Amino acid sequence: MPVVNALLLGSLLYRSRLVPRILPVVGFIGAALLLASDIAVLFGLWDRISAPSGLLAIPIALWEFSLGVYLIVKGFRPSPITAGMTASSTRAA
Repeated sequence: MPVVNALLLGSLLYRSRLVPRILPVVGFIGAALLLASDIAVLFGLWDRISAPSGLLAIPIALWEFSLGVYLIVKGFRPSPITAGMTASSTRAA
């Protein structure tokens, strides 16, 4: 489930450009590595709690931490879609 979450949120943030593009790219890389680790656990190549599993989970953890810190410190970038909505709502009032 974290892989699906990372792919959906990463693609949304990548397309909307609400955060720097490097953050969703780290999420995509982390999701691919976590999926590879999950498949390896499924086929018995290593245990769920093992060094390879932990190493392959580091990029997704880095992405989640860096995205959270970025949004707390900087917030979302202005979006042309939301800027148009706020401009039209002020004109109507």
